[in-house]
Amino acid sequence: MRQIKRRDDGAFLMIEARKVLEGTRIGDSISINGVDLTVIEMSSDAFSSDASLETLKRSTLGELSVGNRVNLERALAVGERLGGHMVQGHVDGTGQLVSVTPEGNAYRMRFRFARELGRYIAMKGSITVDGISLTVAGLGDDWFEVAIIPHTWRETTLSDLKSGGRVNLEVDVLAKYVERLLLNEQTPAAKTELTVEYLTERGY
Repeated sequence: MRQIKRRDDGAFLMIEARKVLEGTRIGDSISINGVDLTVIEMSSDAFSSDASLETLKRSTLGELSVGNRVNLERALAVGERLGGHMVQGHVDGTGQLVSVTPEGNAYRMRFRFARELGRYIAMKGSITVDGISLTVAGLGDDWFEVAIIPHTWRETTLSDLKSGGRVNLEVDVLAKYVERLLLNEQTPAAKTELTVEYLTERGY
């Protein structure tokens, strides 16, 4: 992070970057720690974006300081290979690092999440942590674990996190659509919280 200007209506962010700017134009989207923002200014080694108050409230962008490293990703172009799962850059909430445990040449990281996100997180399902598409390797009532390979550990900010550090979480969008469709199948009188029994009866 090269510069951050906080305002009454949000914040102005300037991020130092090179590789991610190849082929990027003003108006394009770039994910910053999993938050999809629009490029409003650009130079050969940096770009700038505005973050709204809503974005700052729902994510950790407002906690960034000059000098902090961030994860950057360009938007997927039509026709390219899709690695990982579909990431929208729409943060659903924040999580908190609980622990990091070495596991061979990799690391197992445990994160705590808000209980309202729990119904969208499944064992071996997909989750996005600070913009990084990951697979759920362990799951509890209010926590999940992911296994981080050496490449991801080196190339992202996960290795910078300390216990208690907050991260941006985006759940799998398919889980949200399935929930919405199933709720709409129910009669108005039966529109209650989804249960395991309800999903099982319908073949899920």
